[in-house]
Amino acid sequence: MSPALPDGDPAPADGALPRWAGVAGAPQHAFGVYVHVPFCTVRCGYCDFNTYTATELGGGASQDSYATTALAEIELGARVLADAGLPAREVSTVFVGGGTPTVLPAGDLARILDGLRDAWGLADGAEVTTEANPDTVSPEYLRTLADAGFTRVSFGMQSAVPHVLATLERTHDPARIPDVVAWARDAGLDVSLDLIYGTPGESLDDWRTSVEAALATGVDHVSAYALVVEPGTRMAVQVRRGELTLPDEDDQAAKYELADELLTAAGLRWYEVSNWARERADGSVAVCRHNLAYWRGDDWWGVGPGAHSYVGGPLVGDDGDEVAGVRWWNVKHPRRYASMLAAGQSPAAGRELLDAPTAALERVMLGVRLVEGLDLAELSAAGRRAVAGQVAAGLLDGRAAIGGRALLTRRGRLLADAVVRDLTD
Repeated sequence: MSPALPDGDPAPADGALPRWAGVAGAPQHAFGVYVHVPFCTVRCGYCDFNTYTATELGGGASQDSYATTALAEIELGARVLADAGLPAREVSTVFVGGGTPTVLPAGDLARILDGLRDAWGLADGAEVTTEANPDTVSPEYLRTLADAGFTRVSFGMQSAVPHVLATLERTHDPARIPDVVAWARDAGLDVSLDLIYGTPGESLDDWRTSVEAALATGVDHVSAYALVVEPGTRMAVQVRRGELTLPDEDDQAAKYELADELLTAAGLRWYEVSNWARERADGSVAVCRHNLAYWRGDDWWGVGPGAHSYVGGPLVGDDGDEVAGVRWWNVKHPRRYASMLAAGQSPAAGRELLDAPTAALERVMLGVRLVEGLDLAELSAAGRRAVAGQVAAGLLDGRAAIGGRALLTRRGRLLADAVVRDLTD
């Protein structure tokens, strides 16, 4: 069961957006593209992403034709942005996620990237990432991606402990992780590893083993996410039946703190609540620039079934009212997605026009999660008054607050959602 789409207004059949109302030559948000590949060989019990196995899809939705379908949306996207009067921008970052993008042939991912070049162009030094399961790649596959222009791969490691992987229903052999990391590096790709903590039955020592195994590969980027069991997933049913027991909040906190200690000691620093990166020899930091674009409020087009997109203002709606931003989302099922594009229609299912207060609230919610913190001027008067209490509670850094920024402490990172609520009430 994949998550329900948001409530919103109907999206125009042609995908038309509010018109750009900015001044020519004014600074623009960076522009990224997310490509959703909705296919998996096996659906993991904890997953609530918009993904499907071949048996779930049935007739009418084919992995073989997916690249061609995605290219049709890319062409539509280029027309829609141009018709809205948005200044032309090259793509700064690309992220291919899923699902398991690497169940597609490497040549299909290369075709999609070529389509993005044709539609918008790739900026010099563009970051191009694909997610991958460790059991779906080979050295030849990764070299094909690098030759096509991919610069980065993010492997779903999740854990190094077999019984934890079994609970998550992950199919790869953890002993394969060092091999795939080495293959990717040999191909010239940057590498990130994704970890999950808080799986039922995972001990603190299990978690230590996983973090240390990730670090032993020498990767420059690690993401560590707390397991969230969403309603409707197979794991949620197992928990409800008492077959699995979820860890408590103290266990989750201890695992986050352990990860932060181990990663920091190994030279990776946090730059977003769930992400750590190493400083390179040239002084740059191996952050995921695409994800930073989300947190900093840049623009992106989401390609694929269930994908979300966002364009910030200044925009003006059909009624002449100012619009601070617009987000929209595509229909979920690959079969309907493909049929709408084949009919010359936008696959957008709905959209939301953001007013200035809503856009400002979202900037706070996202910006406070970053290592640079949030300018206190972004907060309302009530939010600024709440900062002293957050400092006293050890959730915000006192020195940073004196300097005019809201910066989470480690304890604050554990309670980031609560901090955001206090700063936005």
